[in-house]
Amino acid sequence: MKTVVPARPEDLPRLQAQRRVLIALVTAQILSGAGLAAGVTVGALLAQDMLGSTSLAGLVSALSIAGSALAAVAVGRISQGYGRRPGLAAGYLAGAAGSAGVVVAAIAGNSLLLFVAMFVYGAGTATNLQARYAGADLAAPGRRADAVSTVLVATTLGGVLGPNLAAPTGDLAHALGIPYLAGPFLLAGAAYAMATVVLAGWLRPDPLLLARALEAERTAAAHAQADGAGGRSRPTGGRRRPGVPAGALVMVFTQVVMVAIMTMTPVHMQDHGHGTAASGLVIAIHIGAMYLPSPLTGWLVDRFGPLRIAAASALVLLAAGIVAANAPGDSVALFAVALALLGLGWNLGLVAGTTIVTDAVPLATRARTQGLVDVSIAIAGATGGMASGLVVAASGFPLLAIGGGILALAIVPAVVAAARSR
Repeated sequence: MKTVVPARPEDLPRLQAQRRVLIALVTAQILSGAGLAAGVTVGALLAQDMLGSTSLAGLVSALSIAGSALAAVAVGRISQGYGRRPGLAAGYLAGAAGSAGVVVAAIAGNSLLLFVAMFVYGAGTATNLQARYAGADLAAPGRRADAVSTVLVATTLGGVLGPNLAAPTGDLAHALGIPYLAGPFLLAGAAYAMATVVLAGWLRPDPLLLARALEAERTAAAHAQADGAGGRSRPTGGRRRPGVPAGALVMVFTQVVMVAIMTMTPVHMQDHGHGTAASGLVIAIHIGAMYLPSPLTGWLVDRFGPLRIAAASALVLLAAGIVAANAPGDSVALFAVALALLGLGWNLGLVAGTTIVTDAVPLATRARTQGLVDVSIAIAGATGGMASGLVVAASGFPLLAIGGGILALAIVPAVVAAARSR
């Protein structure tokens, strides 16, 4: 393995700390990926089964994403005040509690409790996404996309494993006297709880607190050097540079399109006679495509710039919508291709948008601003989840898919406007 030699001796402690931080984050992401994917696979199906309505199947997904919006604010504020470790650990703990609530709601047949539990369950999704920011806190400016991608790709293992355990965990639940579709939420609860333990114990040093301390040392040294030379030092990191709205819009549009199509694909497949195993396989491929390309995406963003890659994400999402809309109802392969493209488009947009936002926000307000950006992403996802069931009930899945692909093209003018403002 090639050893990376820091450009300056004083960079060595930062690089060592970054490696430790990434190890802890990667471990937690593998676990949380399983929890996130397990719920995604059967959430809409469980809602349809309990509520007896396709039009309301998207409501549970919308509530989960609305819960992730509140969690994004909470995790961002806790991280801003106390560091990434307590913020992320608290978010995963809430996700574990929500998973347990879903299981209890399924056992009791209580729809109201299901709504509340899915709202709380959304905290796990928000925290899974917030972890990518922690990976970039100690990274050099030219390596931030690479650091973000390292954290994201770790979700792949759990994300692919989770949906494929939908059938076995369903069988386990049935053997325990629990409704079959609640089984994956048993896995989700255990996975989120273990991620909480990993972060609480291993995420040391705290990346955000260390980054602030190092920034303060550099600023003090610069002031001392300037005072010694009889000059004035220039303030650093105080102003927010343009880019936050553009980065947020890129992630908002990729999220709404991805959630809308992903949420209703298992329902659409079930309507055409496919079982849980088939939809689980398609969702596993989708989630793999959401995270597995991250190292390549990070390299592309660092190499060609986030704006170009953000524009590319719009074209990939359009292709996903076209394939999904034209896939025959009996073709698992074409649904898998469509959702693989959907995941890839989301990945390109997320890594590019995250890099744009992180580059634009100073450390002093970074976590809070990132949390607020993720709120907009969560609200967009909730809108997509809610609208997806209504659109499918009124007009069918093909219209939802092609409409989502066309909506993704709104990323392009946002990118053009951001490029002109530079």
